[in-house]
Formats: sequence, C-alpha cells, structure tokens
Amino acid sequence: MAELEDLRGFVAVVETGGFGRAARRLGVSKSIVSRRIARLEANLGAPLLSRTTRGVSPTEAGLEFKLRSERILADLEEAEEAVARQGSGVVGRLRLAAPLSFGVRHIAPLLGELAKHHPRLEIAADYSDRFVDLIGERFDAAVRLGTLKDSSLVARRIAPIYGAVVASPDYLAEKGRPQVPEDLTRHECLIYTGTATAEWSFRVGKRWTAVRPAGRLHADSGEALMAWAIAGLGIAVLPTFIIAEAVRGGRLEPLLTDFPMPEAGMYLLRPPGAQVPGKVRILIDALVERFSGDTEWDPCHLAAQRRAAEARLQASSAE
Repeated sequence: MAELEDLRGFVAVVETGGFGRAARRLGVSKSIVSRRIARLEANLGAPLLSRTTRGVSPTEAGLEFKLRSERILADLEEAEEAVARQGSGVVGRLRLAAPLSFGVRHIAPLLGELAKHHPRLEIAADYSDRFVDLIGERFDAAVRLGTLKDSSLVARRIAPIYGAVVASPDYLAEKGRPQVPEDLTRHECLIYTGTATAEWSFRVGKRWTAVRPAGRLHADSGEALMAWAIAGLGIAVLPTFIIAEAVRGGRLEPLLTDFPMPEAGMYLLRPPGAQVPGKVRILIDALVERFSGDTEWDPCHLAAQRRAAEARLQASSAE
C-alpha cells in the first residue's frame, strides 16, 4: 500500500521535473525521493515515470496516478483542518509569496502575529519582487501589489495602493521643480524595472496623460530607487507606504500633487478551487483587518487624504 510520503514525493517529482528539485522542495535527500518512487512503482506493478537524460516525465499511468494522489493529499489536508478547527486552531504549513519591501515592512509583522495565535501553524514566507508561479512552485497564496492580469488564480482585493512623485530638496534646488507632468521629460528620472509598463500616468483635468520618463539609473527595487532619490540623483515614482518616513523627515518632497496617479491595489492570490484552506482563510481575514478601511499603515497617503479633505472643506466654506 502506498504511503502518504510516497505520494507527496511522486507529485513533487512530476511537478518539478526531477528528483533533485523534488528533494529540495520536500527538504529530504535525492536518494530518499528515489526510493519512494521505486517503492510506489514496485507496489503498483507499473512504471509511473519515463526517465531520460533530460529529466523525468510521467507516463500515462503516472498522470492518472498523480491526479488521484493530489485528491488524496487534498482530502487529508482538509480533514486535518476540520479537526483542528474543533481543537487548538489551524494546523499545517502556509507557504506565502510577498513583495520584498512591502512584505518585510508590513506582511512579516502580521505573519508573526498569526504564528503567535496559531501555534501549530508553520509559515514559510518568500520575500521577492519576482512573480512566482503559485501552482508550479506550490505556494498557498501570494500578496501582490499593482494591477492584475487575467489568470486562473483567485484574487481578493485587500486595499488600495497609491504612488507619488518625489525628489530630494537638493535635487529640486539644483534642477528646479516640475510644475506639470510634461516637465518630467526634462528631468533625470529614476526608473523602476519591476513592471512591464515604462510610462507614468497622471490625471490632468478630466483626462489621463502618460509621460515616458528617461534616466540613467534603473532598479527593480523601490528601496533602491528611494535611496537614489534621497541622494539627489533624480525624480522617482514610489508607493506612498515606502516614502512616508522620508517625506515626514524632509528628505523627500512630493511633487505634482495636483495631478493624481492611477490607484493600484493590494491583492491576495490563491490557486483556483471552491474550497479555501483554513490557513489561507485566516491569512485573508488578517490582511483585511489590518489593511482595509483607513490607511493608517500608509501615513503618507493618509496625510494627503486629510489635506485634500481640509481643502475641500475650506473651499465650500468660502462659497
């Protein structure tokens, strides 16, 4: 009879395409994975994998066995969660992908609180700005910022994310302050390479206009761009949650505040399926509680909202 760890090993080999990669995913040696697959094939009396110099791939029987193995493992996980909900809370392993800057600043403390409240929950967080393959890399969920492309993943919008144009006082003293978005084309801009778009969009009156920034410094890290902006090397567009402290401390100044930029979002993505695992459900609940509503976690944008509300109140009083 097949053991559960044998099933997990087989599924990992098929999904990763190799014994070594499956072993790294499972945290065991390659020889252990090999023995588990050999035991499965011996018990079943049929080859499950085709082995070539390029790697391994499932046979026809292997594909069918993988589907049934996944159902068995999913049913087991659901059963464990159902029992845990009657006892001491959520159990299992939550594997989460989160963006680097936002993840370290805001998601890590939240995960720490989840760990305290659920002592039988294991958490593995991957902080990176790369777009992970949730299904292929077997993540339970991912936090993503920006705008989402159509996909088979299930998305839950948690909160808005705002961007702002900023530069240091030294840069502005030397190069001047842009008055309208088009002025940015005459400035040294700091370019974020983590997205496909190469334009900065602004609302001018009732229409949107796009500016293509140019500059010699490029990075896929918002923290790196902020450091360059503080050093006076150019103008950057950055999420307000990153720049809040630098703005409050006078190291950066918001620019073009009369020309709003498009609102993005914070999303929780998970693989498709009607059943939401308990470990993902508590993560969603924690994210909504922490980040929805007033953006106290984003003081820079909150201050801008308050200033705008005060300006509208003064304008209406003057009338």
